[in-house]
Amino acid sequence: MSDLERDQPLEGSWSHGEHDHSPGDEPAEDAGHWIRNANLGLGFSVLLTVAAFALAGSDIIYPPAVPVALIVLAIAQMGVHLVFFLHITTGPDNTNNVLALVFGVMVVFLIVLGSIWIMDHLTQNMMPMEKMIEMQP
Repeated sequence: MSDLERDQPLEGSWSHGEHDHSPGDEPAEDAGHWIRNANLGLGFSVLLTVAAFALAGSDIIYPPAVPVALIVLAIAQMGVHLVFFLHITTGPDNTNNVLALVFGVMVVFLIVLGSIWIMDHLTQNMMPMEKMIEMQP
C-alpha cells in the first residue's frame, strides 16, 4: 500500500465533503422544497393581485395615489415571480440567469423607447389634417 492511499483527506476548503460542489451543480433537493416554494410564490402572487384589485376598486387610499400604489404592487409582483418561479437569486451560480434577464429587459426597453420615439417624430412631421382635407378633390 502506498503512502497516498493511507493519507487522511484534507480538512477545510480542499475536502471533498457533501458541501463541495461547483456553481450550477446544485445538490439534490426533495420534492417538498419545490412544492413549498411554488405554493409560497402562488400565495404571494394571489395576495398582491387581490390587493391591487382592492386598491383600484375602493377609496382606501387617496385617489391620485392609486397609480403609484399599483406600480409598487406590480414591481413587488415581478419580484415574487423572479424569486419564486424563475429562481433568480444573488448566488454566484445565477450570474448567467441575471445577465440574460438584464439583457432581455434592455432589449424590451430599447424596442418600447424606440417605438415611442419613432411615433413621436412621425406625429410631428405629418401634414395637418386641415391641409390634407383641402387637397382632396
